[in-house]
Amino acid sequence: MGGFRLGYIFGIEIRIDYSWFIIFVLILWTLTVGVFPMEYPDLPASTYLWMGAAGTLLFFASLLAHELSHSLVARSKGLPADRITLFIFGGMAQTGSEFESPRDELHVAGIGPVTSFALAALFWLIHVGGVAMGWSPAVTGVAWYLYLINLILAIFNLFPGFPLDGGRLFRAAVWHRTGDLTRATRVAAGGGKIFGLLLIVFGVLNLFAANLIGGLWMIFIGWFVRMTADASYAQHLLTTALEDVSVGQAMTRDPETVSPEPSIERFVEEHLFQGQHQGYPVTENGTPLGIITLDRIRQVDRNRWKERTVREVMMPIEEIGVVEPRQKMSEVLTQFRERGRNRILVVEDGKLVGIVTRTDVARWLERIRMLEG
Repeated sequence: MGGFRLGYIFGIEIRIDYSWFIIFVLILWTLTVGVFPMEYPDLPASTYLWMGAAGTLLFFASLLAHELSHSLVARSKGLPADRITLFIFGGMAQTGSEFESPRDELHVAGIGPVTSFALAALFWLIHVGGVAMGWSPAVTGVAWYLYLINLILAIFNLFPGFPLDGGRLFRAAVWHRTGDLTRATRVAAGGGKIFGLLLIVFGVLNLFAANLIGGLWMIFIGWFVRMTADASYAQHLLTTALEDVSVGQAMTRDPETVSPEPSIERFVEEHLFQGQHQGYPVTENGTPLGIITLDRIRQVDRNRWKERTVREVMMPIEEIGVVEPRQKMSEVLTQFRERGRNRILVVEDGKLVGIVTRTDVARWLERIRMLEG
C-alpha cells in the first residue's frame, strides 16, 4: 500500500494509505446526503455538511484510538509496535514480531474491542445527556451515530476469524490449549476464511434485495478478510521458517558497489548494462550511503543523465533501513513488509558487509524445503 505519514502519537507513526480517501469521501457523502437528513429532517443543508464532516472525522479518530490501544499494549509487552496505517478497510496496527505467549496476544487483541465499547458508552452518554439538556440535534445526532458505529465496530471485531481481534483471541485460546502457535494460526485463519465467505454470501443476498451499496461493501470486506487470513497464515509460516536464521547466514556477502560520484549515464553503461542486478549499494570508503536502482533512474529525464550523479538520484540510507549480521531474518521480513522495499543493506561497525534481497529470502526458504523434503 502506498501513502504518506500523517504524524506521530506517543512515538507511533500514523500513516494514511491513499485508498483511505475513497472511504472517507463515501462516508462523508453517505452521512451528509443520506443518514442525517433522513433521521433529522428540516435542518439547513450547511448543518448536514458539518454533521457529516464531524461524524466522519470522529469515526476515524475512534478507529485510530482502537488501533492505538493495540499498539500501546503491545509495547507494554515488549513488542515493537511503531506504525498504524489507515486505509480503505479500516486501520491496522503493525507489530514487528509474533507474540511470545497466548496471554500477551489475549491482552493485545482484547484491548481493541474494549476500547471501542468504551467509546460507544462515551458517545451514548453524550447523546443522552445532550437530549436531556436540550442540545441541538446536530450534536446529539452525531453522538448517536458515533455510539452505533463504535458498538458495531466492537461487535464485528469479536467474530472469531483471524486477523480480526476475535480471531486473535480465538488463536490465543487454541494456542494456550495446544501449545502450538502454528496450529492455532491455521485454525484461526480457517475461521477468518469462513467468516469472510459468510460476509460475501450475505453481500450477494443484499444485492438481490436491491441493497446495492451495502451488498457490495459486504462482498469487498468479506473478500478482504479471506485474503488477509490467507496472507497472515502464510506470513506466520514464513516468519517461523526463518526464525532461527541470521541475516549473516542468508545475506549476499561483499556485494558489488558503486561510487556516488559517476553520472547516471556512466552508471547505466558500466553497471546496469554490464551487470546482472537492478540495484547497487552506493558506498564511500566502505561506508554505505544508499542504493541506486533502475526504478530511481527511470524517474530522471534521460536528457539529464549526463549531469545528474548517482549521489543525487540514489535512495539515501535513511529511507532504506539497515540490519546487522547477527539479527534474525524474521526482522528483515518485517522491514520488507513495513518499508515496501526489496533490498536491505547489512552493516557492521559502520561498514557495508552484505545485502539482503527478497531473492535471498526465497533462496533460503527453498533450501529449508529441500532439507525437510
